[in-house]
Amino acid sequence: MSAERGPYAAVLFDLDGTLLSSTAAVERSWDRLAVEYAIPAERFFAYHGMTARAILERLLPDRSADERETAHERIVELESSDTEGVEALPGAAEALAALVPTGRCAIVTSGSRVLARARLAAAGVDVPAVVITADDVEHGKPDPEPYLTAARALGVAAADCLVVEDAAAGLASGRASGATTLGLRTTLGAGIVEADLVVDDLSAVRLEPAVGGVLLLRR
Repeated sequence: MSAERGPYAAVLFDLDGTLLSSTAAVERSWDRLAVEYAIPAERFFAYHGMTARAILERLLPDRSADERETAHERIVELESSDTEGVEALPGAAEALAALVPTGRCAIVTSGSRVLARARLAAAGVDVPAVVITADDVEHGKPDPEPYLTAARALGVAAADCLVVEDAAAGLASGRASGATTLGLRTTLGAGIVEADLVVDDLSAVRLEPAVGGVLLLRR
């Protein structure tokens, strides 16, 4: 990555795995659901970055719509009540502190509104005015709707934004929206991260407010 990129009209952040470390809480919650619904737990993590409802449609195709809805209500309950160990990932709190006051950022998560609020409160980070959740869109990631919705709420074009993501589904969503994508290796580690720019985590870059937008700088 060159020393400087941008300016971008706004930065659109994914939440879990991008801004917050919540893997342990996620695993505890989905492991419990797996026991309750007799689902092999290892199957869950093929769908990282997708909404819980979309995951359950794939994992419980033989169950009734009512049973899948009950399972969805249960996982929301489990996840939102378990925030032990949820904390900001490296560089995330700094990035939010720099951009939230400018109004040039948003959070775009596949989780529910209740879950996002619970985890953001647990992490104690600055929260943007615009937080798009699974409750705000009809089609979740990898569809572009979540990022298009966030850009529209900020009054900017998605094509002029920087999307920051750790998951394949989220990066696909960002690309489909027309945004530039910054991929983080926070979840996949040395695995393949398909993005316009790739770094280990947000501590490797600096997001700096500037005239006309936000600059992305290499540390």
